[in-house]
Amino acid sequence: MFKIHELRELIKLVDQSSIQEFDMEHEGSKITIKKQGKEQIVNSISIPQQAPVAAPVVAAAPKVEAEVKASVPVATEAPVKEEKVIDKNLHQIKSPMVGTFYSAPSPDSPAYVKVGDKIDEKSIVCIVEAMKLFNEIEAEVKGEIVEVLVENAQLVEYGQPLFLVKVD
Repeated sequence: MFKIHELRELIKLVDQSSIQEFDMEHEGSKITIKKQGKEQIVNSISIPQQAPVAAPVVAAAPKVEAEVKASVPVATEAPVKEEKVIDKNLHQIKSPMVGTFYSAPSPDSPAYVKVGDKIDEKSIVCIVEAMKLFNEIEAEVKGEIVEVLVENAQLVEYGQPLFLVKVD
């Protein structure tokens, strides 16, 4: 069965690509993603019924349907985003672990950094929470924040770029 973060990543990849339809089968589950204009329809079906009947999730939801509105034209925006990340003059501060990204130490506090802020090697730029541990992430470079690549409270993967920094 697919995990929600895997489904989100698949939707994002299909959205950013030029393909119109994507089918995948894995461990008895099947997913189909189709683009239709500015919408995507996601169907996850064929969940094996070999699981015990006592599992309420399998019994209650054998078919999942969701609509995701694409906010960006697929063919024009995807290459531009890739070029920003690949820019040789910008350093990427990457997540050292899988977890939840937080831009501030608490909901009432201002963000550690924002676009235009100057940072040094010891500047704390964010927190990544993993297994109830809040890990402060240091910049490890001296420069200026050019772009924040993730939203507050967003799940991040190991090695995912979080910030772009113009190194001094």
